[in-house]
Amino acid sequence: MYWREWLKTMVLALIILGILNSWVFNISTVKGQSMQPTLVQQERLFINKLIYKFHTPARGDIIILHDPILSASPSSKLLVKRVIAIGGDTIEIRNHRVYINQIEQQETYIDTDIGDEDHKPMIVPEGQYYVMGDNRHEGMSKDSRIFGTIALTQIVGRADFIIWPLSKWAFL
Repeated sequence: MYWREWLKTMVLALIILGILNSWVFNISTVKGQSMQPTLVQQERLFINKLIYKFHTPARGDIIILHDPILSASPSSKLLVKRVIAIGGDTIEIRNHRVYINQIEQQETYIDTDIGDEDHKPMIVPEGQYYVMGDNRHEGMSKDSRIFGTIALTQIVGRADFIIWPLSKWAFL
């Protein structure tokens, strides 16, 4: 009899965890180098999946998104990127620096100027987001410079904090 109660509790816990994992939060592992120095490979992130049901992404948010190039696949790869510009912003990469609405951005989270080519000014369409990795060394980040802007529907959630390793625990 004891094992039946234990089994019921475990099944209920798994159902609740499954619902929370599908709709509320997720744990994601950083793969690759596109977000260095902010995030490094194998760090685990707490992903808030509810946040964008209540408000839209803001400049500086670190988000998890479906890879726009592979989005036709139901199991498309996930990417982690930073929101650089939002709908209505004019973004330009000039002299290896980011300019939003003609103002040079002070990006304290990067460790080098942009190694890739400059990009002419473009206006981010309303309801779209321009995202980049924090690793600005040449060719190190597959981001909006390659695949263009993204829609809210492509965003899985916001990375709120690093949960593992414990020595790196921090809010993002």
